[in-house]
Formats: sequence, structure tokens, C-alpha cells
Amino acid sequence: MLDVEAGWAFGQARRDGYVGWAEMAALEEGAPSPTHRVSALRAFAFAEPHIKAPAVGPLPMNALVRIEGEAERFLRVAGLGWVRVEQLSPIGLYAHDPATVALQHLGAPYLWGGRDGLGLDCSGLVQQAFFACGRACPRDSDLQAGLGRAIEPGEDLSGLQRGDLVFWQGHVGMMLDERRLIHANTYHMCVEVEPLAAAVVRIRDAGFGAPVAFRRP
Repeated sequence: MLDVEAGWAFGQARRDGYVGWAEMAALEEGAPSPTHRVSALRAFAFAEPHIKAPAVGPLPMNALVRIEGEAERFLRVAGLGWVRVEQLSPIGLYAHDPATVALQHLGAPYLWGGRDGLGLDCSGLVQQAFFACGRACPRDSDLQAGLGRAIEPGEDLSGLQRGDLVFWQGHVGMMLDERRLIHANTYHMCVEVEPLAAAVVRIRDAGFGAPVAFRRP
């Protein structure tokens, strides 16, 4: 916590170093460490261990929670309720392929500053994909451009592979294979898959220039 003003605290997140304001009422000093994360795109917490019980949520992918008990196929999340066991993973158990995680968000609406299945931006999609695989990732695309190592595709954009990141000024997408890109973008206003070559031409013609970097995380 760096500052307090009128019931709000300004601080820095341990997870990715991001800074911002949060209500003091939502914070608790010395809270127990989380035991699980949400591994589904979204999950609801039920008042009872039953799918027809009243529910709260949804909880977004990668939300960190603490489990206090279990009943049949449900785990009890502290302060929230019961979540199906299939939608949670113990801390330390992660997905293996960021591109597969990104595809889970296909069609999710674009929202500047968002980073969950209800709405997310380009760097939010990349960060969620990496977090789900247990890999550190900054929040903004300019910092994500420091991930991994620089690569140089051919003039025809050949030589790229699944998981490579493509950067424009203020924008980032992830390759699904040598030719296809997935990204949250304002042209489609959602997470969409398209040929990289088509995206390069469209973004250039819209006045945003050519890709500025290619990285292999």
C-alpha cells in the first residue's frame, strides 16, 4: 500500500507490479494465502454444493481463492461459496500452452483495460494466457515486448510458430501457428482469429503502421 485517500488505497499488485486504487473495505491485512486458482474461463460460487443453489459471480479465469472444505464434486471457497472442482486448480498446477488458453477466450468482447472473459484488451488476453500457464507476464503490451527473445520472420512473415507474440505500436497478438493470429482488437470488437498477413495489411492501412517486434517467449 503506497497511499490512502478517502477510503481508497493506492498500491502495487504483487502478481504483476501493476499499480492502482482499491477500496479499503475490500482489503484485508495478513489474509491467508490462496490455495487454488480458477482454471475455467468463468466459474460461479453456489450458496450450497448444488448447481441449483443461489450463485454469485462469475469468478474470472486465474482468480486466486482459498479452499476451506469440500463436498462431493464441490470445493468451498472462503467468503464466496461452493465451486465445482473441475473449475479450480491447486496453486502450482497449470495449463501448458498459452495459445490454447487464448483460444478459450475466442469471441469475448473487447474492453480496454479488461482482462477476463467478460471483456478484455489485447495485452489482457496475453497476460491471462500466460498466467494460466504459471508464467509471469506484465500487464501492458509495451512491457510484454520484453518477454522472451526477439525473432525475425521472413519477408513473407514465414518462420513464426505457435505462441510467438507479434507487436504493433500499442497492440499485441499471439500466433496459433505459422500463419494465424489470435488477438483482442477493436476492428472486430472481440477476440478473433485471422491470418497474420491480413491483420498486417488492415492495421497498416488504418494508419497504425507495421509490426514493430516479434518475440518468442
